[in-house]
Order: sequence, then C-alpha cells, then structure tokens
Amino acid sequence: MASKTNANIGFEEQLWNAACILWGHIPAAEYRKVIIGLIFLRYISAAFEKRYQELVDEGDGFEDDIDAYTMENVFFVPEEARWSIIASAAHTPEIGKVLDDAMRAIEDSNKVLKNVLPKNYASPDLDKKILGDVVDIFTNNIDMSNTEANEDLLGRTYEYCIAQFAQKEGVGGGEFYTPSSVVKTLVSILRPFENCRVYDCCCGSGGMFVQSAKFIEAHSGNRDSISVYGQEANADTWKMAKINMAIRGIDADFGPYQADTFTNDLHPTLKADFILANPPFNYHPWNQEKLLDDVRWKYGTPPPGNANYAWIQHMIHHLAPNGKIGLVLANGALSTQTNGEGEIRKNIINDDLIEGIIAMPTQLFYSVTIPVTLWFITKNKQQKGKTLFIDARDMGHMVDRKHRDFTEEDIQKLADTFEAFQKGTLEDVKGFCKVATTEDISKQDYILTPGRYVGIKEQENDGEPFEEKMDRLTSELSEMFAKSHELEDEIRRKLGAIGYEV
Repeated sequence: MASKTNANIGFEEQLWNAACILWGHIPAAEYRKVIIGLIFLRYISAAFEKRYQELVDEGDGFEDDIDAYTMENVFFVPEEARWSIIASAAHTPEIGKVLDDAMRAIEDSNKVLKNVLPKNYASPDLDKKILGDVVDIFTNNIDMSNTEANEDLLGRTYEYCIAQFAQKEGVGGGEFYTPSSVVKTLVSILRPFENCRVYDCCCGSGGMFVQSAKFIEAHSGNRDSISVYGQEANADTWKMAKINMAIRGIDADFGPYQADTFTNDLHPTLKADFILANPPFNYHPWNQEKLLDDVRWKYGTPPPGNANYAWIQHMIHHLAPNGKIGLVLANGALSTQTNGEGEIRKNIINDDLIEGIIAMPTQLFYSVTIPVTLWFITKNKQQKGKTLFIDARDMGHMVDRKHRDFTEEDIQKLADTFEAFQKGTLEDVKGFCKVATTEDISKQDYILTPGRYVGIKEQENDGEPFEEKMDRLTSELSEMFAKSHELEDEIRRKLGAIGYEV
C-alpha cells in the first residue's frame, strides 16, 4: 500500500499529482472526464461508507434503507458502484467495464443524473493497466473520509485541473471556478433566507448554491426550502453542476441541457430573490448583433466587445421586486467609459440600484491573478440614494506563493460592515469604507472604484518626530544611492575585463 499523500499540500494538488499518471495515455479532452468521474465515485462512496457504518453501529437494521442516507444528505450508492467493488477489480481487464457499469447503476437509481456521468472507461483508448494504477492511488493515497470538510470538493478540484490543463497545453482554460471564500463573502452579505429563489446565470459547478444552502442551514433554517435555478453553457461544466447538486441533495433546475444564457435564456420568466454569479470576465463575442432590441437592455445596449454590462442587465431583469444581486466582475467595469458602458453604469446608478462595491485583493483565483470587485445590486435598498464602498485589497493571507484566501474573520468583518451600513450605523473608516451618496458618485463621473471614495489609510504614529524621520530616511536613501553607484562601477569593471565596453 502506498503512503498517504502529503497533508501539507492542497487537496486539489494531491489529486492532480495522483492522477498525472494518466497524462499521455488518453486524449486531453477526455482527461478531465475520467478524473472527475473517479473523484465523484470515490467521494460518494466515502460518505456512504461513513453513514453505513454509523447505521450498523446503531443496530436498528437501517443500513440498507435509502431514506436513512438521503435524510442526512448522503448519496445512496448501489452495491455495484461502491468503491470496494471498484478497488477489488482495479487490476483486472474488466476494470473499465466495472467503472462504466457503476456509473450506469448510479444514473438508474438517480434520474436527475441520467446521461450526465462519464461512461468512457471501457474505451480501448484507455490503457486498463494505467487505469488500475490510478484506481489504486485513489484507494490508498487519497483520504476522503472527512467528506464534510471538503467543501465543494468537485468544483474546487475541477477548477484546479482546468488551470493545470491550461499550463500544460499553453492555452487559456476559459473557465474560472469561484473560490469558496469569495462565494462565502457574497452569501454572508446577501444572507439568503428560507423559501427563496436563488439564481446563477452562469453557474459553473454550482458552488454558489452549495454555500447558499449551507448559510440557511447554519442559521437554523431548512436548506431544502430554497428553490435553485441555474444555467451553464459548457456541457462538461453543466454536467459537473448536476453531479455536485446530486451529491449535496440539492434539488436544482439547470434546464434540460447546457445553453448560452444570452441567446437561449432557459428561465425567461424567473424573478429571483437572490442572484449570485461570477460571469466570464470581459466575455466576447457574445452574439450582441442578434440581441440588439432585447428587453433586458433597459439601461442601454451593451457593446459587442464586452459582455460585462450584458450580464449585469440580464441579472437585473431577473430580479424580484425586493431582490438582491451579488456578482464578481473584473475591475474594468468600475470605470470604463467606452462604447456606451459609462452611460449604462450611470443609468443603473441613477436608478438607485448599486448598494455596495468591494475591491478584492489579487490572487484569490486559482487561474487568474487580476484583481476583481464584488458588486451588490439591490432593488428597494434600505439606504436610499447611498452606496457603500469597501477597499479590501489588503485583507486575506497567502496560503502559498500564488494563492491568497480569506479567513472566516475576514468574511465576517465585511458582512458586519455591510450590515451596519444597511442599519444606518456605519461610520466611515479612512482607507477601508465610505458611504457615498448618488450625488457624490456623480461628481466622480459615475466611476465606482472604491479607492476614489475611501481614501488612503491613515498611518499609525510611530512616535518618531517628523524632522528626525525625514533626516533618517534621507540619510538611508543617500546610502542606497551610494551603494547603487558602487555596484554600477563594479559591473562596468567586470564587463571591461571580458572585453565588453559599457
């Protein structure tokens, strides 16, 4: 048996490293389907086995009762699909068929997954010895026993794999999974309640819905009481979302198939209480020429070269009379004045829909390092004619060299700040938060960049008199300049010694 995977690296990286044994043995287009299918089976089996043992220990004979699993939001796994069966067949020629049969058995017992799960393991293009080795790694090296701790496991892993594909293939993946901390921030500020309709018009793997359900459950509500609606254009990602919801026991309407939100709106009459979304940044082309007279463009027709304001207006169109939107956008949407976007933003602001803007730090996403902004758009705002600006660019901590994350305390600070604003008790904090009126925003040419409003954080007084500090800093700067000149002279001498004139 192989040793357990290094706990000091991220779960996604563990899975990627384990699965890389497949690389080069199957077409890249099939790689993610194979891996996601194995993760899915391993994940649901781990949760099932844990619940199964609990029921055996209770001794009431309910270990084969499907309801005993579903009531705990645990996926009931048919016997032929359990990981113990798969692991025992790892080094047989039939391992591909065993996996495909497992997928079919799950689809047969859960109609919402019909034609969703991958069934390509018996393909002659997939080396069965290599597949068996990967099954061994999932059996011996990947610990999924603590399934509750692996929040939105499939979505996180899927995004991580997309980023790795992009690096290996030298192309952009085109899909960006929303980090859990960003989703939690959106949900903690919006605070979805029971018996509400939650919508994501570009839902990816469904992470927004997972966190919304968890929020309601954590606040003594019934997580099953929300109505979930989503749409996704990418076929593989749409299937991922269906899988993710099935694992969580969340009943979701993602339409009968994947479809483009702009040209084929699968929920045309929906008016949602909460809309959470992370639309593709600066998406283009988006078929604007086919939608010039669309009813959704209440505030102006978005330009063909950027869909940011098409996404915003699509969401506003689907908002209930007291509904709220929380979305993630690239920073350019805050200030652009080109192609009519500035006028659209002005019209939305003058309609008193922008409740809050939060500037986020860089490196929150696995795949992109650009800074993003959280927009909160609300009908019937509590604070009429006012908008909250928060600069959170210095918040969070580096998890590793490339990736930043928020703590629960960071998220709670942002949620508390927003709540205080809504109650009218918030005091401005220079460099962090500022309540601005619509008139204030108009004086800034309707630009929504938080830094324009919150200003620069006041520096703490370190007790050193100004004159002394200036003398010290000037002296240190002079020393640095002198050292710089010495280094320049040394470089010239060494270059001269090898016959290179400077």
